[in-house]
Amino acid sequence: MNPLKISITGVRGVVGETLTPHLVVQFAQAFGSYIGGGRVFVCNDARHSAAMVRSAALSGLLSTGCEPVDFGVCPTPGMQFALIGSRASGGIAISAGHNPEDWNALRFIRGDGMYFNAQEGDALLDVYHAGNFTKTAWDGFKKVHIKRDPFGAHLKKIRTVFDADRIKKRKFHIAVDTCNGACSEAAPRLLESLGCKVTVIHDQPGSPFPHDPEPTRRNMQTLCAVVKAAGCDAGFMFDTAGDRLGVVTDKGEALFEEHLLPLCVMLQMQETPGTVVTNLSTTRAVDDAANAAGAQVIRTPIGQAYVAEAAFKNRAVIAGEGSGGIILPAVQNNNDSLAAMAFLLHHLARRRVRISTLADKTPRYEMRKHKAAMDFTRIYSAIQHARQAAAREFPGARMALDDGVKLEWRDAWLHLRPSNTESVIRIIAEARTSSRADNLLQAGMELIS
Repeated sequence: MNPLKISITGVRGVVGETLTPHLVVQFAQAFGSYIGGGRVFVCNDARHSAAMVRSAALSGLLSTGCEPVDFGVCPTPGMQFALIGSRASGGIAISAGHNPEDWNALRFIRGDGMYFNAQEGDALLDVYHAGNFTKTAWDGFKKVHIKRDPFGAHLKKIRTVFDADRIKKRKFHIAVDTCNGACSEAAPRLLESLGCKVTVIHDQPGSPFPHDPEPTRRNMQTLCAVVKAAGCDAGFMFDTAGDRLGVVTDKGEALFEEHLLPLCVMLQMQETPGTVVTNLSTTRAVDDAANAAGAQVIRTPIGQAYVAEAAFKNRAVIAGEGSGGIILPAVQNNNDSLAAMAFLLHHLARRRVRISTLADKTPRYEMRKHKAAMDFTRIYSAIQHARQAAAREFPGARMALDDGVKLEWRDAWLHLRPSNTESVIRIIAEARTSSRADNLLQAGMELIS
């Protein structure tokens, strides 16, 4: 299996196998050439490979005449926020987010703080493959600047948007698991500035990951135990980049990642209703929460770049994906786990309710997810085979081909698609009942077999 993925999410791979210093330098050269030089912000999470990847990226940028600003260990949303209005040409986030510890990635960001869209990503790949990079003479190299307090402005913005005074009055006790990642300093600092008592676990940047960094129920079991033992009002888990958020209720129960966006949409609709944007694989509970307020839901292909761009173009009041990624345009048009945490505390404080009570009121369906590992050379032929087989076996279903193959019925749906971040086909099924969801998942696995 080829552990290298080049997609709209950037380039990511296993360090020392496919993500090599040579590859990183070349992609940084391609990025510097494509944006035409200027200031470029660079941040990284706290993976053991970060120093190597950052050094290679800085070298590539310098060689094309760019003026790098090194943010060091910083949540990706913090750097993205800093780009807004900065007049910088763009940024590179060095983080594989939810991927295992042996992976790393370069994610390419525009000067407005948003990820490259599909067209920009394709253009960057053309520059990379052509290899005709801008070259700087020996006396033309710029200085590398070190950014002090890289996420301070971001935290200040979050406190401004949400009701910080009311949150302080509630004196919440919050547990956080930062997975030894980029939010290890930022999350406790934000909570303490909001008057919260904070219990932190796994907050040593650069130390080995204590568990898989994807904020799923399976990976939040330790956090659940901490919330119960300490009597916390809530628990929050962050992936290593600060893009995705996991939530544990005051009862010590981890929310299924698909339940977070419907919960946030429900709260947003009760305060300021408006357009919602999500992707094709996210639960229909989002539609139920939005439709209750008469709001429109727009769906896009999977990937933060697609969702964020649609949210910006359609002036959405909230957006996100079923992975724990929440976009709150009042702060910025990017996944922002720190803002999402403050958003939830804002509503808990204003409504004087427990998060378990709000979670119980959130619309829910039965969803099943499976990752079918497959060599990258076989993935697209498998999807093509699944499309043809689905047309024969499910003639009554509505078929959408925007991103893989999605079959829809009145009360259920099945989606098969190649992952943007791993060499797998993702199979997602959702229905009103467990048995229907289980049957659809099995059908999806048979379609690609």
